Amino acid sequence: MAELAGAPDVLDGPRARGAFLLRVLMEPPWTLEITEDAPLTMVAVLSGGFWLRRSAEPPQRLVGGDVLLVRGAARYLLGDDPTSSPDIRIGPGQTCSGRDGRDLSDELAAGVRAWGNDPAGRDSMLVASYPSEVQLGTALAAALPEIALVSGADSPLLPVLVAEAARDALGQEAVLDRILDVVLISVVRDWVAGTPAGVAGLHVVTDPAVAEAVRLIRSRPSHPWTVDELAANAGVSRSVLARRFQAVVGMPPIAYLAHWRLSVAADLLRDTDRTLASVSREVGYGSAFSLSTAFKKAYGVSPAAYRSGGPAERHA
Repeated sequence: MAELAGAPDVLDGPRARGAFLLRVLMEPPWTLEITEDAPLTMVAVLSGGFWLRRSAEPPQRLVGGDVLLVRGAARYLLGDDPTSSPDIRIGPGQTCSGRDGRDLSDELAAGVRAWGNDPAGRDSMLVASYPSEVQLGTALAAALPEIALVSGADSPLLPVLVAEAARDALGQEAVLDRILDVVLISVVRDWVAGTPAGVAGLHVVTDPAVAEAVRLIRSRPSHPWTVDELAANAGVSRSVLARRFQAVVGMPPIAYLAHWRLSVAADLLRDTDRTLASVSREVGYGSAFSLSTAFKKAYGVSPAAYRSGGPAERHA
């Protein structure tokens, strides 16, 4: 059976906690210059239409249903005109200022999680940002380009997210976080499906030997797998499996085993109260110390800091 390599661990990564959500409501003329530095920002066009401008790229027209995924501190402009200069600048931490440097955060507030120059403006969008790579999932962050445009994204929960963003009720932050995760996963799936060349870490594995090796690693991460044993179970030679695995998955089998073990450990740390020693045994590490060392090298924080929601730097 074909496997979706990378997808279960990559697309299971998003776990928003207190994500930033804002409905932006604009009436022309307007142009935003954005240098926000969140690990991932999603911009969903809700109504009207406007232009995306990037350095050295021709302007692109965005219309209702389009979704923009922006990773890190990429600079880009959104506006009703493809040539106008920005009159509002959005910087790190969602700071916003006018051309004269004046803070516009409160001046343009337009209600619950709403902001813009006109509450009834022609152009509207939903902006959502994951505040840390831990919440996004480091594997997904690595798979995404700096900017990805998904035309006509088909997420049935996006209207629900927009409607909930306008509410302020008990537990609303948790509701928004959970819906946002599902919407993001849906958008990423649409993006992958529309990328002819495929996406590293997000593709269907049709090679039966590689699919079997991936299945074995995922089903028994605590087992001390070797390439020889995986190859024997997959019915091919060691050299054949190593070559095919690298070509299809993008890393050697043992590197993928280490990646999967740490991904499972991260989920257990985040979603359960199991001890580090218990998690270590579950994912094939000989001790809590060895898991802690590998985890900190990959994520940039200790397992304890990760569990408490501390920021991660990377995932090798």
